[in-house]
Amino acid sequence: MAQSSKAITPDSIRTEPASSSSQYDSALTSRLDAVSRNFFAHFNHRKRDSRQILADLAPVIMTPKMMAHAQTVSARPRAVGTSSTRPTLDFATIGRTPLRLGLGARRTTSRELEVVETASELLAVTLPDASSEERGMPSLLRGFEATVPSADTARARRRATRNVNAPRLGLKRLSLGARGLITEAPTDEAESEDDVVVVVARERGRRGRKKRGRESLSANKVFGREELERQTREIVRDKENLHVRRSLLHNDIVEITNKIEALDVIRTRLEQDLLKLQEDELELDDELLMVQERLELETSQNNQSGSIHPSLMASSRRRKGPAFLPSEHDELPPGVAFMSLECGSTPISSLDFSEPYGTLVTSAQDDAHPRVWDLLTGEEIGRLRGHVGTVKALQVEAHLCATGATDGAVRLWDLRQWDLSDVLEEAEEDGEGTGTDGGVVVERPRTEINGVRTSRGSEEDALGPCVRVLEGHSKAVTALYFENDTLVTGASDKTLRQWDLATGQCVMTMDILWAISHPSTVPAGHLPGFPLAGATAAAGAFALGLYEDFIGAVQSWEYALVSGSGDGAVRMWDMRTGQAHRTLLGHTGPVTCLQFDEIHVVSGSLDKSVRIWDLRTGGIFETVKYDHGVKALQFDSRKIVAAAGENGIKIYNRTSMQHSTLSINGHTRPVEKLRYMDRYLLSGGRDAIVKIWAL
Repeated sequence: MAQSSKAITPDSIRTEPASSSSQYDSALTSRLDAVSRNFFAHFNHRKRDSRQILADLAPVIMTPKMMAHAQTVSARPRAVGTSSTRPTLDFATIGRTPLRLGLGARRTTSRELEVVETASELLAVTLPDASSEERGMPSLLRGFEATVPSADTARARRRATRNVNAPRLGLKRLSLGARGLITEAPTDEAESEDDVVVVVARERGRRGRKKRGRESLSANKVFGREELERQTREIVRDKENLHVRRSLLHNDIVEITNKIEALDVIRTRLEQDLLKLQEDELELDDELLMVQERLELETSQNNQSGSIHPSLMASSRRRKGPAFLPSEHDELPPGVAFMSLECGSTPISSLDFSEPYGTLVTSAQDDAHPRVWDLLTGEEIGRLRGHVGTVKALQVEAHLCATGATDGAVRLWDLRQWDLSDVLEEAEEDGEGTGTDGGVVVERPRTEINGVRTSRGSEEDALGPCVRVLEGHSKAVTALYFENDTLVTGASDKTLRQWDLATGQCVMTMDILWAISHPSTVPAGHLPGFPLAGATAAAGAFALGLYEDFIGAVQSWEYALVSGSGDGAVRMWDMRTGQAHRTLLGHTGPVTCLQFDEIHVVSGSLDKSVRIWDLRTGGIFETVKYDHGVKALQFDSRKIVAAAGENGIKIYNRTSMQHSTLSINGHTRPVEKLRYMDRYLLSGGRDAIVKIWAL
């Protein structure tokens, strides 16, 4: 054997280059095969055992070059204060580490290899349940374990263990027959034998022997200790799962409730935006009407020089749309009184103004001389002297003012005619100071023609501010309204009078008592539950004079007239015939104020309510309740502004049906009268002060 062996020398190695080259190629090929096999094993292996893959890759990856690099890295000095031990891995680290093991140009880091090695151990760790601080909410893993379909397998297994072998009774066929359902006929003999209960009668083995009873189905069933303990654990576990499911469902309900509340908030905000759009649309409609009216007026005056004559314009109480305001008005905060006018020491009984920042006329109780104000400067510029009693009703249109007082007279004033020389002379003769009042308007001598006194005298007297005196009422004039050349007045004598301002004559007298005693057979405004007004009401407390201002308010438009009286009725009159053709019944107290447009009549009463009537049906469209009686109101398509016996001014939004109150820098006593145009509001209260508001 020694002779056959051949010694290996360097010369022999040099003489066999081909054999060594083939061995090197085979070693390289085997190494590449091992690398490819191990990498593709991750995709081909059914169990995907990462640790086995890394175990096969370790001898291939750990080459001398990589070992030297690892030694170089480990020999580098570390930063001061850092720990020498590698931090432990947790779920957060696994989630942040991208795991990309595969063929590609990217190098696999040692951190990723460590994650792969530790992943199986971390996944095997049981997650702790939620603490009591989390309000009993189960953990994610516990909730998953309680809701997976396999959670009910234990119950199904226990149910199967309680099943016993018994003859087939055909219970399904019995159930169908008991419910009266048609059962299918058996297809073969085998099926019929399974569905039919066969009872075999056994002969008695011995005469007189009793038949034994049937044993219980659970008599021969034995579970064993291990099985019962297992079922006990399973039942406890199922109860825990039910508790977890209940908690999850409760949390879902709470979450859904919170979402519904959030959606309700969003819905409310969207509804408010929708209402705002509706208000903007109504505002644009009013503005369009104003522009069209202005266009007609300017068209009718295109051939004439000068400004538009005020008599051609509609009454300011029916005028819609925006008004002309100074640019500085937009800088005022809305809902705040920015100016106060002191009007003596007694409560305000009536007020009206021509336009925003125009001319204001106010009257107070126990004062027969209304005051005239310049709203642009806030100064009193004069007094209207002539009445001998308190002025309870007045109206201002452009430069014309009408006043009605307790002396039963109605006076018309031209607010453009002032004579300061007469003011000074009267002040010197009477010894009255005019420094604070700014001037006094002197009553002119008058002549009487056909029972109507007019300011007819010398040419100088004809220029006086009181242009006409209308007398005819026997008691105090409590309400008036004029437009163009028609004036309607209401007085405590329970009559309405229509006047022609061009001639000063009383055209027609309408008696409230006659209308009460002669109601319509079927009133259009009659509502169930409200008795018809008749002679009994006329002889009641109101008719006896307990309520002095029996006619609370009037308003006319062409031939239509609406009045509110002390019997709580709102009557609609035809001024061509002088008859009340419709009576709106609903108020239980005296009507103190009203206003109407093309569709609605809005009335306020001492019964603490504001009622909106539909003229098309004669019924109540809406009722707004307050805590005190309503003394004054005004409305447009968007809001109702009312003086309801409080220091603040009540505003009711007709679109959103929301209430608000103007009280900032307001009155110290209840508001009695109010009047507004566009975004300019005036109010007078029992504190004898007129407040000017920006809306």
